[in-house]
Amino acid sequence: MDCNELKLMAGFYENELTNRFLSFWIPRCVDAKNGGFVNCFTNDGSRLVSNDKYVWSQGRFVWVFSKLAATSAPIFSRNQREEFLGLAKHGVDFLMKHCLIAPDDWRCIFLLDEMGNPKYVEGCDRLDMSVYADCFVVGGLAMYAAQTEAPEVYEFAKKLYDSILDRVKRNDYQTLPYPLSKKLRAHGIPMILSNITKDIYQASLKYDPDYRDTALKNMEGFTSDTLSHFVDPDGCLHEVITAENQFFGRVLGNHINPGHTLEDAWFMLDTAELTGHAEWNETIYKLALKALCTGWDEEYGGLLHFASLSGGCPEGDNSGYEDEPMSKQLSGWGDKLWWVHSEALYTTLRCYGDTDSETFLSWHNRLFDYIYKLYPNTDPEIGEWVQIRERDGKPAEKVVALPVKDPYHIMRNLILIIECLYKMMDRQGGK
Repeated sequence: MDCNELKLMAGFYENELTNRFLSFWIPRCVDAKNGGFVNCFTNDGSRLVSNDKYVWSQGRFVWVFSKLAATSAPIFSRNQREEFLGLAKHGVDFLMKHCLIAPDDWRCIFLLDEMGNPKYVEGCDRLDMSVYADCFVVGGLAMYAAQTEAPEVYEFAKKLYDSILDRVKRNDYQTLPYPLSKKLRAHGIPMILSNITKDIYQASLKYDPDYRDTALKNMEGFTSDTLSHFVDPDGCLHEVITAENQFFGRVLGNHINPGHTLEDAWFMLDTAELTGHAEWNETIYKLALKALCTGWDEEYGGLLHFASLSGGCPEGDNSGYEDEPMSKQLSGWGDKLWWVHSEALYTTLRCYGDTDSETFLSWHNRLFDYIYKLYPNTDPEIGEWVQIRERDGKPAEKVVALPVKDPYHIMRNLILIIECLYKMMDRQGGK
């Protein structure tokens, strides 16, 4: 793409971010009375159906608002950036007051009511139902701390991060809404740990420079774990392996999550860049292409939620794993989800910018065409996206993962896409 094309694309995405997403969420998401944010909206965004607050989403809001304030792209004024930081602090204050099991128990509650009181998830007997919630809190607080003068926020994030690492090492943690038994490992764990470690690393440069090398070593270890244990010789990234780091020939072991693979592709590229592992890049580009080709729905278009190693519906023998909750979730293999496509949109552009490969640009354009005929809400009074679709593209009013409408993936990807386009313009000498 030449500089004019890059400018046009950047302008389009800036408009999307500002007029489709920020206009929906600000001030709609802000609970000025009780603190934190609300996001239990219907799929089309027309109604708020609950004031419950998932800690998972609270941490994500903090990350997004902090990133908006810090973006390297010249798209916001100083006053706008200060407003974003104020919104992020609104979430930081709520989390630091309410998210922990107890003041000295560094585990996060999964679900809170609108006041910040703990709630049990129906059918669950503990409050700390997902280490993923802890991870999103760490990422959000660390991102905020890196943009401000808030050593107490960094210390909170660092203590929670250390607790996560300890629990993962001991295999003593929960992973709702993707529960697995202890005999299995999920790709999502090293994946998210590599990502939040980057946030901790960036904050440590300001508050804790002696931790810098440890953070980089952790990032390197998590990404190496994924590349060494979850990627098979054909370049497919298996979503689940055994606790002994082996592939297993059942449906649960022989499926991919295209969205996770494509999201982790850019996490791994970040790690490779920061830790000096340029030799990983070619492997990462190949597994991204493999996920695109395998996950693409040739009948209806778009990327599947789950796919077999050869593409299409995950099916076959699953004996011995029928009772694994994740096995039951594979029934939603044909769902066309917002986050899968926004992650793919960024990763393909990032890989194109790195390689100048027309293959990645072609995929980016293909995804763009699919996304923008399907996801944007056609009601201009609402905006945002209709985030969950059936396999054939029809809107689906159902829950996938959590009963929330979550802007995290889309807004994060839009910011990163815009930054990527400006970097590409700079390389071409554009201003």
